[in-house]
Amino acid sequence: MTNEPKRSEPAAGGTRTPAEPPDGKDAPDGKDGKDGTAAPDAGPAPAGGPGGPLALLRGKSELGVCVLLLALGVVVLIDALTMDTDYAQRGPVGPEAVPTVIGIALLVVAALLAVDVLRGGRGEAEGGEDIDLDAASEWRTVLLLAGVFLASAFLIGEVGFPIAGALLFWGAAYALGSRAFATDPLVAAVLSVVTYTVFNNLLGVPLPGGPLMEVL
Repeated sequence: MTNEPKRSEPAAGGTRTPAEPPDGKDAPDGKDGKDGTAAPDAGPAPAGGPGGPLALLRGKSELGVCVLLLALGVVVLIDALTMDTDYAQRGPVGPEAVPTVIGIALLVVAALLAVDVLRGGRGEAEGGEDIDLDAASEWRTVLLLAGVFLASAFLIGEVGFPIAGALLFWGAAYALGSRAFATDPLVAAVLSVVTYTVFNNLLGVPLPGGPLMEVL
């Protein structure tokens, strides 16, 4: 006995009732004609889908930070272990102690963060106060700051830190929107001279003085 669809028959009022859809998978929408359930899905799931190998990494972009911390820790440890210590040192602690501790701390933080991310932990998105997060980037400000830093790095050997530092502070203030042309140069000069004095004279960190070397 074949499974054929029933033909429509005239009703009592002369109208014809619609024919029932055929049973099984022959329905036009792929559903069973009687109970409306979907036909069995055939074929494996595509690669990278819900059951694919990349499903475990989906939504876990923080693992990139773990990889970065791991790489930094390895680099710091290698640099600390290969450090040249063939000179007299003060006390039992050598110069490789601090970078070794920092490298181990980076590895520990990377491992703990990876475990937390794999367990479902996620960082909450930060909302900026009085900041439009959808606004475009201020590339003009970025380029001005980059130019100021490069110019200061180039001039510090020629004119010394006090002058190059003053140009750096003033240029950074201008790039960030300050237009106080009467006070910004004075504040930048004072900050530069104070910074030079603290590092060069008090902390013993030599900085190029330039033409002001004899004065300061």
